Amino acid sequence: MFYRPEDGHGLPHNPFNAIVTPRPIGWISTRGSDGQDNLAPYSFFNAVAYVPPQVMFSSTSIKEDRGDTKDSVAQIRDTGVFCVNIVEYAMRDAMNQTSGAHPREVDEFEHAGIDKAQCETIDCPRVAGAPANLECRLTEIVKLPGEANFAVFGEVVGVHMRDDCLVDGIFDVLRFNPLSRMGYRDYTVVREKFSLKRPGE
Repeated sequence: MFYRPEDGHGLPHNPFNAIVTPRPIGWISTRGSDGQDNLAPYSFFNAVAYVPPQVMFSSTSIKEDRGDTKDSVAQIRDTGVFCVNIVEYAMRDAMNQTSGAHPREVDEFEHAGIDKAQCETIDCPRVAGAPANLECRLTEIVKLPGEANFAVFGEVVGVHMRDDCLVDGIFDVLRFNPLSRMGYRDYTVVREKFSLKRPGE
């Protein structure tokens, strides 16, 4: 099968998200200048550089009470900071609760019953029980083609790692089993790993 996206795919559901998979989930927490906290998951997310460490996520839809984007991007524009919270399998239901299009005055931490902690280097909340949290300062928001597509880039200025996830100096993902997004309504979980040496190592 071949199709041009501009012509449509002719399938019951868009296959694009099922092709680019699995995708890590950036559970983005923010705090507006009015003190309102927000928490939402984004599956267009990844690390993009080592030195300095940098991450990105993309927001692709609009909320009527936020104009051209969603709460996360609006608050990051406002304050210049955000936190990425890593999602473990055990928190899948809580994460899903925060994915709804809640009114801007709703604190998703409270809505989903998630314990909140304060970041160390930025004025932002974080998920207290997450395996890891990346405190970020905004470097750039890029408007992508499309009505509501924004890519948000940030420099990581603080890193939290849960003690039980560190094994012999290694951050061991099998201690918490990262959740990843697939296509449609599907997710997957990391339960095994293997290593490969690069040529010449």
